[in-house]
Amino acid sequence: MHAPDGFINAPVSAVVGVAAAGAIAVSLRGARRELEGASRPGAAGSGGERTAPLAGLVAAFIFAVQMLNFPVAAGTSGHLLGGALAAILVGPFTGVLCVSVVLLMQAVLFADGGLTALGVNVTTMAITTTVVAYALFRGLVKVLPRTRRSVTAASFVAALVSVPASAVVFTLLYAVGGTTDVSIGKVATAMVGVHVLIGIGEAVITALTVGAVVAVRPDLVHGARGLTRKLKLRVNGELVDAPDAAEPEPVPAARSPRTVWIAGLVTSLVLAGFVSFYASASPDGLEKVAGDHGIDEKAEEHAIAGSPLADYGVEDVDDDRLSGGLAGVIGVGVTVVAGTGVFWVVRRRRAEDTADAASPTRTGV
Repeated sequence: MHAPDGFINAPVSAVVGVAAAGAIAVSLRGARRELEGASRPGAAGSGGERTAPLAGLVAAFIFAVQMLNFPVAAGTSGHLLGGALAAILVGPFTGVLCVSVVLLMQAVLFADGGLTALGVNVTTMAITTTVVAYALFRGLVKVLPRTRRSVTAASFVAALVSVPASAVVFTLLYAVGGTTDVSIGKVATAMVGVHVLIGIGEAVITALTVGAVVAVRPDLVHGARGLTRKLKLRVNGELVDAPDAAEPEPVPAARSPRTVWIAGLVTSLVLAGFVSFYASASPDGLEKVAGDHGIDEKAEEHAIAGSPLADYGVEDVDDDRLSGGLAGVIGVGVTVVAGTGVFWVVRRRRAEDTADAASPTRTGV
């Protein structure tokens, strides 16, 4: 789904880039609130110093899983977009930043996704997926029973819908600023059709990941906040639900945040460093549609196509398995460091703003 340079003309790419930058600015402010809320006792229970590493881990995990292209149709593959997963795990504003960090790392280090097209990719893959998925997710959890299974089911549906929604937004952008004369109707049909299939894979990955985290630390999942278990009372030897007026019992935390972080990082490293070697080599949905319908006629070579890590391989390492594995490990490492740094600064700024607002105004001495 990474659009290269040349698919969308320069004026439209510039306008979309400015809009994406504005959305990121809004997300920075929203993420401050989300990260601060996650550090409050009873909210996420993780401690303020741990919210940034957890958000950085989400970005690194998305990077790793995006390397795992899975087959969806004859000669076509797909990969996780990650907006739904990020929004549900860490919140919609923080989720936009997570996916944006991933896209930036991919563009500047691995020549994946054009530099002038970065605003387009942030709009389609970070903003659209996150907004659509989280809005649908919140709507579903409001009407479904407040249980772990409901959170997982809502995650599945939200992720499924977010992928074709991203395809629709790309098609609309192409209709406005496409560089080739093609039938937009055919492009829309092809894009939505193949990305519905990709959305199924996205939904499975998202639901499995959210379900796994909810099972051990539901308090660390933004979308599962408020998930509680009714207090039980023993009446005549039998356990029954306490009256609604009674205080609900918080779901216990089975693993420390540090344990969850280490497990997530190890999983990301294994996926990117080893499992990625077995990913499908078929073009992804956008590449396939672009080739079939002539969208790629004016595609431009990436500005850093000669990068030592271009195409997810390490320059001068002849063994394909080792080259791809090293590139994956480097990508996970750089993304978790960059993501953690961004979110640490965001949260620190929020904490400083809160402290300044709470401190009394000093007058002249």
